[in-house]
Amino acid sequence: MESTRSESAISVAASGVSTASAADRPPLPRRPRSLPERHSVRAQVLAALRDALASGELAPGETYSAPALAERYGVSATPVREAMQRLASEGAVETVPNRGFRVAGRGPRELAELAEVRVALEVPAVLRLARTLPPERWDELRPLAEATVTAASVGDRAAYAEADRLFHRALLTLTGNRQLVKVAEDLHRKAQGPAARAPLPGPTELLADALEHTALLDALHTGDLKAAEHLAREHLTGPAPRTPGHP
Repeated sequence: MESTRSESAISVAASGVSTASAADRPPLPRRPRSLPERHSVRAQVLAALRDALASGELAPGETYSAPALAERYGVSATPVREAMQRLASEGAVETVPNRGFRVAGRGPRELAELAEVRVALEVPAVLRLARTLPPERWDELRPLAEATVTAASVGDRAAYAEADRLFHRALLTLTGNRQLVKVAEDLHRKAQGPAARAPLPGPTELLADALEHTALLDALHTGDLKAAEHLAREHLTGPAPRTPGHP
């Protein structure tokens, strides 16, 4: 693992976290944290749609047409369809022939299965890092953890979802395993999808989740592996509904 590569990835991620409220954002938010310098319209639409899903603006079970969304965002229908196809590949929406795309709420079993796989991938990786990294390396992640707390404290679900993803990506980037980061991020996005027939998390729930990031860093900094493992597992399984046979 090369230190400079990890530090660069963390620096890039931290520089782009935004905690502005959804009402104050432009229709197509500029996202230097995750897009190349020359942004494509499709990438901007995809970012806006991710925000709309996280905030609840696009609700589970509802169907939206590409032309209607294109009018909302002031673009043509083509980049909207392309972005929606990307979300469909992630399981966030479903294609409805001749109508558009239906937001797919994830059920309790699916969420539990996603959590189980994330635990199997991320917890061992974090523990391996805890045994090898010097304590000061965990301080590099503090700005990202604090960004999740800031977003959660104002109840900005879209900003929290992005900050949460950036924190976990930066944490796993320290392993130097790009395939692990890629697979874990895909699972994370799926886990962030709206739950079927469940209320969206409020500021209290978001803040409790965000504070687990800082608690995990505290445990890692002091070398308390038992506490770190417990916190990592609890954070990934969270308060999501459980199903028989799942943690």
